[in-house]
Amino acid sequence: MTTEERQRADEQFMRRALDEAGRAGEAGEIPVGAVVVCRGRIISRAHNLTETLCDVTAHAEMQAITAAANALGGKYLTECTLYVTVEPCVMCAGAIGWAQLPRLVYGAPDAKRGYTLLAPHALHPKCAVTAGVLADECAQLMKDFFKGRR
Repeated sequence: MTTEERQRADEQFMRRALDEAGRAGEAGEIPVGAVVVCRGRIISRAHNLTETLCDVTAHAEMQAITAAANALGGKYLTECTLYVTVEPCVMCAGAIGWAQLPRLVYGAPDAKRGYTLLAPHALHPKCAVTAGVLADECAQLMKDFFKGRR
């Protein structure tokens, strides 16, 4: 896959994650969405469910990883890519590492709670990270959500 093809695919899958983030926002959840892709196909989709489930661990990434593991019938996601609209927190980065995901793609950075600030080595050592895919759109969704809550 060429760099240009990879960029187009990353944007396409990030748009699906943005769709999930929109669903979260509509439900009153912080608008973070995620999809897991395996061999060019989405195998799981998820968004934040912390309010709905009264569960602080119900982040979009955690939900997507669990669903992907169930779809594949195993806990390791060694042939998958996780797309998420906002940089994962430390908890989610740990789960990404334990699932042995070889690639993480995220949109907007999280300057306060993102793993790169708090635990930059939480991912699996072989995990490649692509940051900033559709970052402006991802960040705007968060800004609009919090602006509406204030």
